[in-house]
Amino acid sequence: MEFKDKNLLVILGPTCVGKSATALKCARDFNAEIINCDSMQVYQGFDIGTDKIPPENRENIPHHLISIIKPSTQFTAADFVKKSLEAIQSIQKRKKLPIITGGTGLYLKALLNGLYPEKETHHTQRSQLEKEADEFGLEKLRRELKKVDPEYHDKIGKNDRLRIIRALEVYRATKKPLSEHFLNTTSFVEDFDVIKIGLITDRKSLYQRIENRVDRMFEKGMVKEVQALLESGVKEDSPPFRAIGYKHILKFLNNEITLKQAIRSTKKSTRHYAKRQITWFNKMEGIKWFSPYDYKSIKQYISDRLKKWKKQ
Repeated sequence: MEFKDKNLLVILGPTCVGKSATALKCARDFNAEIINCDSMQVYQGFDIGTDKIPPENRENIPHHLISIIKPSTQFTAADFVKKSLEAIQSIQKRKKLPIITGGTGLYLKALLNGLYPEKETHHTQRSQLEKEADEFGLEKLRRELKKVDPEYHDKIGKNDRLRIIRALEVYRATKKPLSEHFLNTTSFVEDFDVIKIGLITDRKSLYQRIENRVDRMFEKGMVKEVQALLESGVKEDSPPFRAIGYKHILKFLNNEITLKQAIRSTKKSTRHYAKRQITWFNKMEGIKWFSPYDYKSIKQYISDRLKKWKKQ
C-alpha cells in the first residue's frame, strides 16, 4: 500500500493503564482516528469483559477494528496486519492521523517488525501436531516449544493452541525456531515515522486500577453477557471465551467455582497478564514512556515529533 502522510501514533502499555482514554484525548487534539489493537475487542458481542468503549462515549471519533469478527472465527496477527493497514490507508485518505492503541504485543510486533509468511503452511507437520495435541494434550507440545524456541514460548499464552502448533509446525519443517524467522522479516510501516507512546504507572496503582475495572465489569453484568452469548449459540470453545474473565465465568456457570472465586481469579489473571505485557514492551525499542496522568507531557512530545517530521 502507498501512503502519502507517513505519521503513525502508537499508544501501548499494560492492561488498565489508561490507553483508551489517552487515545481519545490524542484523537481530539491531533485530528486522528483510532485503530484497536486488542485481540479480544475485535469480537462481536464480547463487550463488557473486554472493556470496549461504548459508541456513545467515543466522542464521534471513528474507532476501527472493534466488533468486526464473529466469535467462532480465529483472528490472527496476520489478520490484524491486513486490516490495520487497510484502516491506516482509509484514515490517511481523510488526511487524519492514525492512532493504534492496545495491549496485544504480538499484533504490534507483527505490524512494526514483520510477519512470518502465513501462506507457508506445512500441512504434514500441522496434521501430526493436531493429532499429538488431541492424544497427549497441549501441555506436552508446550514443553517441546519451550525447548526449541524459548523466546516465542514466553510470548504466548499457555493455552494458545493455534500459536503453539504453528510455532512447532514451522520448527519441524524448517529446523529453525519461529522467533529466528521473525529476525528476517520487514516492517509493514518501515517508511513511517512511528511515534511510540508507552503508558506506565507504579505497580500498586496499576493493580488498584485492575481491581476497580474487574469489579466494574462484574457489576455491569458480565455474567449476564456470557449467558446471553451462550444462549445465542456461541460455543464455549470459541476463541474469545479463552480470554481472562470469560473463561472464569464459564467455570462459574458450569458450577466448577463460585462467583467470588471467578472474580478473584479474574483479578489475579489480569495482574499476571499486565506483568507479561510490561516485560514484552520493555523489550520493544523506541518507546517514550509517560504516566497516564501526565497528558500535558504526552501532548507536547507528540506535537514536537510531528513538527520535526514535517521539517524533514
